Amino acid sequence: MTITELPFTSKIPDLQDIISGMILAGEKIIEIYNTDFSTEKKEDDSPITQADIESNKILKQVLKKTGISILSEEDSDDKKRLNEEKVWIVDPLDGTTDFVNRTGEFTVMVGLVEKQLPILGLVYWPEKNIMYLAENGKGAFCFVDDEWQKIEVSAVSELPNCQALVSRHHLSEKEKKLLDEMEISVVTSLGSSLKVLEIASGDAEIYVTSTDKMKQWDTCASNCIISEAGGKITDISGNELVYNTESVHHENGILVTNGFVHQNALDAISRLDS
Repeated sequence: MTITELPFTSKIPDLQDIISGMILAGEKIIEIYNTDFSTEKKEDDSPITQADIESNKILKQVLKKTGISILSEEDSDDKKRLNEEKVWIVDPLDGTTDFVNRTGEFTVMVGLVEKQLPILGLVYWPEKNIMYLAENGKGAFCFVDDEWQKIEVSAVSELPNCQALVSRHHLSEKEKKLLDEMEISVVTSLGSSLKVLEIASGDAEIYVTSTDKMKQWDTCASNCIISEAGGKITDISGNELVYNTESVHHENGILVTNGFVHQNALDAISRLDS
């Protein structure tokens, strides 16, 4: 896939090169995906493959040219970023478990944060050859079938009418109870950041997780995309997610909605926790 123009005039000078680098990283991921690759475990017991490592190399090469610090899942964090206004937050292969299980539901994620808030989000889905892009104040778009298409959330406003998305690998009993409390009956399993992208595209309305294992690179890029598509992302108490902080964990879960049902979902969570 080649993308020769953007859907808007960007404030990010190297955006075109970064998009090309992400596509290159995605091609390398698919190349490894189609081999008999091996899987190893990191210190936190999460899986890592050669695809994670190679994608990270490609992304770092292109992002370093911007002169902005990089926080990547696959690199040690030297914390220098904490003194800087802007930082790239990168997940070279979001959904490594899906990669290992060959579901095709894995992505490449690059987000740019300024003053702890996302101002640019890029997510590439190599298996389907789709690029998602959003920039603060510019809207959200996906590049599919050789053209940019604007994406927006759905207008569903009643929780029981929502379609919920849940993790393919990590659905907890608490999360099942939350969906019951919201009276949501249509539930679909999906891997990686694709859950947020489906909501941003108007194909589902809610994703909730109570885990404290999500990290900033899991949400940064898709945060900008869902926000620019008209949706909302917070923790499960309704607090805005902030980035480039000392700890990279989101310690109070994640709630993503089309915006219209966000407060009702928070109320349901609050009822269950009280």
